[in-house]
Amino acid sequence: MGFHFQEGEVLLINKPLDWTSFDVVNSLRYFIRKVYNLKKIKVGHAGTLDPMASGLLIICTGKMTKEINRFQGMDKVYAGQMYIGATTPSYDKETEPDRRFETKGLDLEKLREKSRLFLGETDQVPPLYSAVKIKGKRAYHFAREKEKVELKSRKVKIYKFDILQYEPPYADFYVKCSKGTYIRSLVRDFGESLNNGAYLTALKRTQIGPYKLSNAFTLDEIKEAVLKETGYTFDGPK
Repeated sequence: MGFHFQEGEVLLINKPLDWTSFDVVNSLRYFIRKVYNLKKIKVGHAGTLDPMASGLLIICTGKMTKEINRFQGMDKVYAGQMYIGATTPSYDKETEPDRRFETKGLDLEKLREKSRLFLGETDQVPPLYSAVKIKGKRAYHFAREKEKVELKSRKVKIYKFDILQYEPPYADFYVKCSKGTYIRSLVRDFGESLNNGAYLTALKRTQIGPYKLSNAFTLDEIKEAVLKETGYTFDGPK
C-alpha cells in the first residue's frame, strides 16, 4: 500500500458512532508519531461529523493538509432517519424532547411534497448545539450553560431531499447538499413546515464530492495496514 504521511496522505475513514471528528484526528496523529518516531505530524479532517453521525470522514496528513479547504468545499451526500412528532433543543436525540405534536393526517406523499420545498438555495440557522464559533467560543458551550445567544443564518444549497420511507413516527431520507449544511437544522425546519416537529435520529455521510463511503476504511484497518507495512509492534491506546 505504501504510506507517506509527512509527504501527504488523503485517507477515507468510516467514522464510528460516538467518536468526534477530532477523536479520529487525535488517535491517528498519536499513532503515526509513535510508529514513525516523529515529534510532530500535521493531521486534520475536512468536514466535521457529529458524534452521533457515522460515515465518510476525509483525513489529510502532512503536506496534504493544505488541501483541506478544497475538500471542505465539496458537496455532501447523507442518508438519515428522523422522528416526526416531536422536537428537541439539539435537533437530534442527544437531548430529550421538549415538545410533542399530533401526526394524524401525515403520509409519505405529504412528506415528499413538503421536502421538495427545500430544494435550491436557502437560509439556514445552525443548531445551538453545534461547533459554530460565537465570540471565539463553540456554540454548544452556550447551549449547555443555558445561555441565550443568536446564531446568524447562512446560505446553503439543497440539491436533493428525498423522503424514502415513512413508518410513523420514523422517516428515512436522502440528502445531497452544499458545504456548511446542517442536516439537523434541515430536519428541524422540515418538521416545522409540516406544522409539526421533527428531530434527527440517525445520520450517515455517504459521499463527499467524488469520494464515497464504499471506498473508506475503518481507523483500525488503516492502523493494521501501517503495522503490517512497518513491522512495528504497537502497544499504545487505539
